[in-house]
Amino acid sequence: MEERILYLDCLSGISGDMTIGALLDLGLDQDAFLSELKKVKVEGYTLQIEKNQKNGITGVDFDVIMEKPGHGHHDHGHHGHGHHGHEHHHRNLKDIEKLIDDSDLEESVKNMSKEMFRHVAKAEGKIHDKPLDQVHFHEVGAIDSIVDIIGVAILIHQLNPDKIISSPLHIGTGFVKCAHGKIPVPAPATLEILKGMPVYSTGIRSELVTPTGAAIVKVLADEFRETPLMEIESIGYGLGTKDLEITNVLRMMVGKKKV
Repeated sequence: MEERILYLDCLSGISGDMTIGALLDLGLDQDAFLSELKKVKVEGYTLQIEKNQKNGITGVDFDVIMEKPGHGHHDHGHHGHGHHGHEHHHRNLKDIEKLIDDSDLEESVKNMSKEMFRHVAKAEGKIHDKPLDQVHFHEVGAIDSIVDIIGVAILIHQLNPDKIISSPLHIGTGFVKCAHGKIPVPAPATLEILKGMPVYSTGIRSELVTPTGAAIVKVLADEFRETPLMEIESIGYGLGTKDLEITNVLRMMVGKKKV
């Protein structure tokens, strides 16, 4: 008998968009992915999916682009039209769970998505000392996280591996700006989600693991170790947006192992 293994090589951390990029780069069906994603009734974004290069390595660049202003730096000069107060519409966990439950997604996709969101909400709640139902997804960019998390669940369902193994997670250090001012990296919520998972740092001053990325690995990984014994069949690279002294990519491998 053979076991199909998906291995996540988090050599430069992990984020939601890098995860989707890497899964698409493995050769999963992009059209099927997009039509599943449409089952979730969320508007106000477009997707950019393109082959690109990072340090000479070709991979898939997946980007969720917000359509309207209100997203911080894109908002000069557009005030007064097409503004239905959406950008200040904070969603809580219940809203997001309802959004997922109301869609026609596969049960396993719904469950995986909700589990990932719950990890993020729990962590944010603990950091801000709020009960779960009062945690609002705004910092994480609600639409961004919704697309990334549900997108990952859709693609994992498509790939359907027998087992998912992850490398230890490379986390950054330093400080990053957020709504509350400067906070340490990894962000406190990210660190909370990372509990129980093997992490290491090489002193790179950048946010390598995002809260969404941490929640994705937490739900996906059956175990953590260096590349397992397997015969590699396909390889995918999800490109990050940062220019660091290391290559900002997430690498995935699908392989077979005789069991």
